[in-house]
Amino acid sequence: MNSVLGAPRTLPLVAMLLGSASVLGFAPFVWFPLPILSLALLFSLLRDASPRQAFTTGWSYGLGLFLVGVSWIDVSLSTYGGMPAALAALATLLFCAAIALFPAFGLWLAARLTGPGWVRMAIALPAGWALLEWTRGWLFTGFPWLALGYSQAPHSPLLGYAPLFGVYGVGLLAALSAGALATPRLRALMLLAVIWLGGWALNGIQWTRPSGEPIKVALVQGNVAQEMKFRPEKLQQTLLDYGRAVLASDARLIVLPETALPVLRSQLSPDYLAMLGEHARHNNGDVVLGVPESEGEERYFNSVISVGAEPEGRYRKAHLVPFGEFLPPGFAWVLRVLSIPMSDFSRGAADQPPLAAAGQKLAVNICYEDAFGEERIAAARASTLLVNVSNDAWFGDSFAPRQHLQIGAMRSLEAGRWQLRANNTGYTAIIDERGRVRNLLNPFTSGTLEDKVQGMTGATPYLRWGNWPTLGAILLLLGLAWRWGRRYP
Repeated sequence: MNSVLGAPRTLPLVAMLLGSASVLGFAPFVWFPLPILSLALLFSLLRDASPRQAFTTGWSYGLGLFLVGVSWIDVSLSTYGGMPAALAALATLLFCAAIALFPAFGLWLAARLTGPGWVRMAIALPAGWALLEWTRGWLFTGFPWLALGYSQAPHSPLLGYAPLFGVYGVGLLAALSAGALATPRLRALMLLAVIWLGGWALNGIQWTRPSGEPIKVALVQGNVAQEMKFRPEKLQQTLLDYGRAVLASDARLIVLPETALPVLRSQLSPDYLAMLGEHARHNNGDVVLGVPESEGEERYFNSVISVGAEPEGRYRKAHLVPFGEFLPPGFAWVLRVLSIPMSDFSRGAADQPPLAAAGQKLAVNICYEDAFGEERIAAARASTLLVNVSNDAWFGDSFAPRQHLQIGAMRSLEAGRWQLRANNTGYTAIIDERGRVRNLLNPFTSGTLEDKVQGMTGATPYLRWGNWPTLGAILLLLGLAWRWGRRYP
């Protein structure tokens, strides 16, 4: 069968179909074995491939994965960004084609290091895949979406490794599992059993411990349509709706979404924030909300502030979205095509401490930032709760909001912390320290999610060491593959 599927003319098409099918392992489908089985078949097809064939096959697989998995980029560009439909489709295609180069180079590297045989399938291809996936997470500001490890949340036994090695470590172990399935050798299958039984055993370990008593929280989902969010005539109604939601809650900690107040703080009536703060103090707590801020005439920040019983706190978004929140040099012409409000923010400081609110320490991030777990490790280590405020209205009723929630589950697992997620249109949710969604609001509805959450302290191994153990393991495996690859066909 491999001779048919792996024929030079059919291999790219087969690889693209395998990449497309692997999307079913991610939210909203979460069939977690599928990406592993998909990679296992891909690796088996590359057993005898040349480096050039491995590159084109990896690119085809990646193109299928991203065209299906992040098709929501087209929604943000055309429906809400104002880009003509044909140009938005072309931009999405070109973006996916560029991102697909990462798996292409990963599999090319594996084929360059080794000759045909079991070492390539069992060691080199999984390690090459994992190395370029890690690289994709930071190069050119990074795009870690659909990293293989995310597909294992929330049900896979491999999640037992998340507090130790993070999403890229889980992804490496998933790729090694695929390599073992592709290799018809007893030792490979024994390795597969050890990996999965180890993950199952690690799931029983409690890496962090409760801190204090549970507190009542309220997460407000305003459900303001993206096309209306920044219109001046909508502002007063938005402020009124959020104000009413805050005043109606007796929770100690009330969290509003990203840019919940869609106006610069300097243009907002001081009486409005004073009203929210007074109500929070009455509850012996705080309100945490998203509001853009300015410094001078040219510096703007996507910010989160806290008002209430504690001294006012602030977090400013540090990892901005290219083209959505800042323009890379030489791309000013994009503004003539896109109509995105507040698309030229400045970066906040890289290492901002947790916010003190309602007796808790909140490691805050804003929207897309929570895809970069390693960037807020220091804050997470010093925190008792994780908080993400977002506005996924940009992506409509697509895969993106569910995929974003899946990413959030991984952050909670890595840190051993409960997480509060307040989203404009959804998914507004509460996730516990084991990555389980405890409560959520239906998307595209207005409402307030109230529940009790437990602050946690202590540091998981991942919070101490980050991605370094995983990167070291990847490089060791590539070294072993290079040494053994031509010796053991």
